[in-house]
This record gives sequence, structure tokens and C-alpha cells, in this order.
Amino acid sequence: MSTAEIAEHQTDLNTFRAETRAWLEANCPESMRTPMPEDETVWGGRKATFKHPDAKLWLDRMASRGWTAPTWPAAYGGGGLSADENKVLQQELARIQARQPLNSFGLWMLGPALLEFASEEQKQTYLPPIIRGEIRWCQGYSEPGAGSDLAGLQTRAEDCGDHWLVNGAKIWTSYANHADWIFCLVRTEPDAPKHEGISFLLFDMASEGVSTSPIKLISGASPFCQTFFDNVKVPKGQLVGQRGKGWTIAKRLLQHERQMISGIGGNTALGGSARALENLAKHYLGEQNGQIGDALVRDKVAKHRMNDHAFRLTTARAFEEAKAGKSDGNLSAMFKYYGSEQNKRKFELMLEIMGQQGLGWEGEGFEARELDITRQWLRSKANSIEGGTSEVQLNIVAKRVLGLPD
Repeated sequence: MSTAEIAEHQTDLNTFRAETRAWLEANCPESMRTPMPEDETVWGGRKATFKHPDAKLWLDRMASRGWTAPTWPAAYGGGGLSADENKVLQQELARIQARQPLNSFGLWMLGPALLEFASEEQKQTYLPPIIRGEIRWCQGYSEPGAGSDLAGLQTRAEDCGDHWLVNGAKIWTSYANHADWIFCLVRTEPDAPKHEGISFLLFDMASEGVSTSPIKLISGASPFCQTFFDNVKVPKGQLVGQRGKGWTIAKRLLQHERQMISGIGGNTALGGSARALENLAKHYLGEQNGQIGDALVRDKVAKHRMNDHAFRLTTARAFEEAKAGKSDGNLSAMFKYYGSEQNKRKFELMLEIMGQQGLGWEGEGFEARELDITRQWLRSKANSIEGGTSEVQLNIVAKRVLGLPD
């Protein structure tokens, strides 16, 4: 770009920033500019509940602009923003500490894969409801006995002419008991080599023959389920991409999932701000001259914030390289590993700051926020398992990024 073009581009961004700031000030309710408790997270879907009345209003307003999926094409209901415009939008949302209007596996994982591999009819059918938060999706990948070996799946889809007949089981299916639809890996050619003969199906969780059973975790919550398919009929048009070539889609979607998980290291149970950890320390340990009272903890918080900032800069650089066509999809394994470890370290530090107040489970003497952080600390241990175990990610980095021998 010439100097004049750069100047014009910056002027356009400044105009966009001013318009975005004005719109957010007018449309983001004050109640949606506060830290979001976990039980107020908005997942959308046919069975959606909104604990806070303004949450639905905030979702609808953001979805009307396509800003729940700001970089998706406007033709499918997305915001149609450029990467630079999206960066401005995220900065303005952070400036007012706006809550995320919608959490969705459809936004984070399925949608990007559909944009790349789905037919035009499928894009028109499935993307707009994701953006509006009308359909909640779950992921059918892992199976009992297969561990991290996703290609070892045994769930089968038999070709019955005008439909597929699906039989099998999945495990660790996050929020399957609340989901409306599932994106699922199935084996359509049982005699094909291991990584071939796999297809990518979409189907309604309300279909006859689908059942779920929650898996209770140490945190007391049940985000994971075992999911069973007993002669489930799936229309032929709900297969994405080519029959038997679903492993390609699966790998791409895993990259999106790992990138999503890698972002959790920068979020906190107190609203997503890196400064929230500092505020927590001041609350429990006091202040001295505006700083955290305990020098040792102050040093640990500072190191965590520096690591978090460096991680964000690294992911931003990788994103820019991807835009320039220099993307290495295997880097998502590195980001997923580091993001998971950073998130676990954050919660360990939070418990150190809170002392015994961070070890409550129930009863008097503990604030609701403290009990929530304890449960999130326990939940964070799963970060090193979901989306591919940390050991698998390290193997990918060793072999495909560093080029080390087997």
C-alpha cells in the first residue's frame, strides 16, 4: 500500500471506530458491562434460558449487526468485517467491558469449517441460525475406547438410499444434553484405511434413537456426556463435503477448536480482563501505594500478565501470517497447549491469592464468587484433555513444527 492508501485506510478505521463506539454506547445495556458469572453465560439454542433479562436483548442487538460472527460474510448473516475492523470492534467491546453476547461451538468450531467445506445450500441453512443463537451445537468426535485416537472411531453410518442409518456412541460430548444439533464423525466405508472412509454428518439431537447420559465431574458439574445413536435416520443432504473425506474437515475443525481453547488463558472467572487478577489480589491481600500488598504475589501476577500479553501478541502475529498465506495449521497445537497451561496456572494463582477462601465447596463463610472460582479451578484441569491432550499437542509440535524424528 502507498502512503496515501495507508492514510485513507486509517481514516476509514477511525470513522468505523467512532461509529462502533457510538453504537455500543447506545445499544449495550449497562448490566451487560459487568463481569459475567458462569451461570449467566448465554449459549443460545431452542431451549435457551436467559438468567439476566438484558442478556437476550444484548444478543439480539449484536446478532442484528452480525457481530456475534463479525468476520463471517454478510450473505449468511455475519458482520462482513475485515480483520482490522474486527480488531477495532473487539477493542471497543473491551473498552466498555461488554459481556460476550453468545458462546457457541457453532461460532467457534463448526461455522468456520462450514464456510470452507459446506455447499452453498448448507451454508444458507446452518450459518444464520448459529449467528442468531437459535441452534446450539455439540461435537461428536471422541468415542469410548478410542482415547485421543479420533480416527479409530467405530460409529457407523449405513447408506440406506435416501438417508444414512447411524449406530454407535460418542463420549466427552460437551453439553450434548443441552444441544439441539450435533456435528458428528461417522464411518461410512468400514473397509477403508483408518483415516479414510470417515464422513462428516450434521443431525438433530431430537432425532429418534439419540440419547445422552451426563458424566459427573469432580467439580460437581456435568458439562460432558456420553451420547448414543440407535438406528438414527439422517437425511443424505446433511453430509458435509465428500463422502469418505470427512477426516480432512475433522482436522480443520480441530484447528479451530484448539485455537478457541488456546484463548482461555487470557480469560478469568472475574470477567475476562487481565487486570481482574490484580483486582482479586488487592481484595484479598490489601494494597500498598496502589499496588498489591504482598510483594511475592505482586511479582507472580506481573509475570502472568506478561506471559499472557506475549501469548496474545504471538497469536496475533500468527493470524497476520495466516492472512498473508503463510499459515502453519500445526501451530494451533502449540497455542492450544500453551493456552491450556496458562489457564491452569491462572487458577492456581487465584487460589493462592484467596487462601482458604478458595477451597470452599458449600455452606456459610464463602461468597458465591469464591465457590464459583473453586469449581472453575477444578474444571480447568480438563483443559489439558479436551481438544486433544497436552501430550498429543506436544507430539504434534515436536514432529510437525520442530521437525524432530519419531
